[in-house]
Amino acid sequence: MKNNREDASVDTEAIKSKKDSPMTPLLAETPNFPEIGDIVEGPVVDIDRGRIYIDLFPFGTGIIYGREYLSARDILKNVNPGDIVAAKVSDISNPDGYIEVSLREARQALIWNEAEEAQKNQTPLQLTITEANKGGLIVEWQGIQGFLPASQLSQENYPRVPDGDKDKIFAELKQLVGKTLTLFVITADAREQKLIFTEKGTTSEEKAEMVDKYRVGDVHNGEVTGATDFGVFVKLEDGLEGLVHISEMDWALVEDPKSRYKVGDKVQVKVIEVKDGKVSLSIKALSEDPWQAAAKKYKKGDKVQAVVIKHNKHGALASIEEGVAGLIHISEFENGEELREELALGGLYPFTITLFDPEEHKMTLSFRNVPEKAENEKNEEDEIKEEK
Repeated sequence: MKNNREDASVDTEAIKSKKDSPMTPLLAETPNFPEIGDIVEGPVVDIDRGRIYIDLFPFGTGIIYGREYLSARDILKNVNPGDIVAAKVSDISNPDGYIEVSLREARQALIWNEAEEAQKNQTPLQLTITEANKGGLIVEWQGIQGFLPASQLSQENYPRVPDGDKDKIFAELKQLVGKTLTLFVITADAREQKLIFTEKGTTSEEKAEMVDKYRVGDVHNGEVTGATDFGVFVKLEDGLEGLVHISEMDWALVEDPKSRYKVGDKVQVKVIEVKDGKVSLSIKALSEDPWQAAAKKYKKGDKVQAVVIKHNKHGALASIEEGVAGLIHISEFENGEELREELALGGLYPFTITLFDPEEHKMTLSFRNVPEKAENEKNEEDEIKEEK
C-alpha cells in the first residue's frame, strides 16, 4: 500500500484531507448508527482487488465493491490508504458485517448541497448552453443537467418574437447554443432532480436590500415572468421575483399553471412569506376563502351533490362548491378502474360528508352508503310513516 501522494488528482468533491473535512466534527457529535441514505466518511484502511475498505469508527468498516466500485473507478484509481473518503450508505445488512457505501451517490449528494448553497448565496456561475428546446435552454453543471427557462433570460438574450410564434422563438433560442452565460440557481431540488437557472441575477447584498422592503400581508402589482409545472414567477421590481406556488394560485384545483398565466400577464399578488432571501406570493389570498362560507352550510354527515374534478392514486376529488373539494378514497372500490368507471370526470354524484374541517381546508366524502347512517335513515323513515 502507498501513502497519500501530493500529485494524485483525487476528486475533491468526495475525497478530502482529514484536517479540512467539515464532516469530522459532525460525525463526532452523531453517535447514532448510520442509516441508508446517510453520508458518512472515514479514512481508507485497505485496498484489495476491486474493494476499498473505509474505517467508519465507531460503527464498523465500510466497503465499496462490485457495481459501486466500477461506477466510481475513475475516482477510486487515485485513492490511497489514509485518504478520507465521503460516501453514501447503500446497505447495512451485508452478510459479512460491512456497511456498504456508494461513492458515486455521495458525490451526487455533495453536488446538490453545493447547488443549494449556490442558490442561497446567489453565486454567479459561468455555464455553456448545450441544447435548446421550445421552452428554454439546457445547461450542464458538474454532471447534472439543468434548465434555463426562456422567461429567465436577460433582456439582451430574450427572444423577441412579435407574434409569439413558438417555432420562431425556438429558432432564436438555438442561436444561444454554445454560448457561455452568467447564470444563477433559482431551484435546486435533489429529490425531484430539478436544477433551474436564471440569467437575471443580482448581488446578494442588492437582493437582500430589495427583499427587506417586503412585509407579509403587503399587496403588490406584478408581471408574470415565467410559468412552470409548480407555479408562476412574478416580477415585483427589476431584479426581484417572487413565486406563486400552484397551491396559492386559486382556491379551486389548478392542474396546469402554464394554461392560466402567460409571460407578460399583469397580476396582483399578496406577500405570504419572506424567508431566506425569497418572497413567496399568493393570488388566491386576495379573494374570499370559500371554505369559510361553506362552513356555514355544511357539516359532517350531510348528503351533498358533488362534481368529480380529478382522479389520483388515492381516489377521486369531488367539488361541492367552487374551491371546496373532498377526497373519495379508493378503498371504497375494488380498484382504480372501477372507481373511474363509477365516478367519471365531470360527473355529478351524491355523496356523504365523512370529514369536514374548513379551518384546515379538509373534507372527505363517501360514495357508498355508510351502514350506520343508512340504518338511522331507515328508522327515521319508519317513524315518519307510523306518525302518518
